[in-house]
Amino acid sequence: MNRKNSAMKAIELLTTRQSNPNLTTPAPSNDDLHQIIAAGMRVPDHGAIKPWHFTLVKEQGLTKLGEIFVKARIAENADQLKIDKAKKMPFRAPLIIIISTQYQQHEKVPQKEQLITAGCCVHAMQMAATALGYGAMWRTGDLCENDLVKNGLNIELNQDIAGFLYIGTKSKELPLKANKPFEHFISYL
Repeated sequence: MNRKNSAMKAIELLTTRQSNPNLTTPAPSNDDLHQIIAAGMRVPDHGAIKPWHFTLVKEQGLTKLGEIFVKARIAENADQLKIDKAKKMPFRAPLIIIISTQYQQHEKVPQKEQLITAGCCVHAMQMAATALGYGAMWRTGDLCENDLVKNGLNIELNQDIAGFLYIGTKSKELPLKANKPFEHFISYL
């Protein structure tokens, strides 16, 4: 493949990527999962401090994660509908990668930058999953901030969850969304 064809494929991946919440089995194979994780490990990382951690959730782990979510909802006195939804949330995909921070003390790399780097891991892994033909959905929300969820996942309370990356085989193809115009988001100095 020549360089221009390679660039065209990369640009097409970047400009046509979209989340797909319609995910089913099978999950990525071990080889594909290793490629997805390798993509996360290649993100920009000022100081080469690797301020991230990946928690893989699949099979029985999905049930355990549902139980963690339920405990969090019960503790906040959620209604039964919200509790039932929390129990089912992990089963939206056969694999979830939870990306959390692993903040490092560094005089030139503030925590904010380290959180952005962890977010780049989520994005890179979502792009890798898409490139490999899987569907993926990056989810956040209030459970990312929940101390009971962090405890259940063995994430220290002073760390952040950058996202839950749901990955699986697409059970439904979605129509391609139109590209968003960018002219109003640009200024010149």
